Amino acid sequence: MKLVVQEFLSLDGVSQGPGAPDEDTSDGFERGGWFVPYLDEEFERLAGNWLGEADALLFGRRTYTSFARDWPAMTGHPLAGIMNSLPKYVASHTLTEAGWNPTTILSGDVPAQVSELKRQPGRELQIHGSARLVQSLLAAGLVDTLRLAIAPVVVGQGRRLFPDGGAPAGLRLTDHRTTPGGLSVHVFESAGAPDFGTYGGGA
Repeated sequence: MKLVVQEFLSLDGVSQGPGAPDEDTSDGFERGGWFVPYLDEEFERLAGNWLGEADALLFGRRTYTSFARDWPAMTGHPLAGIMNSLPKYVASHTLTEAGWNPTTILSGDVPAQVSELKRQPGRELQIHGSARLVQSLLAAGLVDTLRLAIAPVVVGQGRRLFPDGGAPAGLRLTDHRTTPGGLSVHVFESAGAPDFGTYGGGA
């Protein structure tokens, strides 16, 4: 399976709490819900098409806890059947049980276990949100595709997907579009580690 990351970002790179004011208030974050004003039918169709490519889902503990609480109750949502039925994996050193079935808990050497999952037959192993997990898997060179939906807003606080000191990564743009609501959607494929020594240079 390909490891595909899907993230909502602000213009200043924030990925924390895009969906609701109380989605993730950790570290004193008070500006949640910043992505919602830019949602539209075109993006929802696109997100549904992406989800249709998934054969399994992978989460960090925080995102999993939120999704496991909300999605089983969203019986009227057109994507609920897929989200609730797909095999799910959650990377956590603290969870001992997970009730959003079918779910498998990954602990210990998570990158090694994700690498093993990628060797399984299938289309996409998708990560939704879970920025800390994404950062560790980018550092391990395991991410194949990044799908970034960027909202035209500067949040000004919160965790960024690509923090200072993060692992470098070379990417190749394979698709981009805008939506009527103002989202800029970019799809990148992994292009290996960048060679910074080839850029710039004086006379």
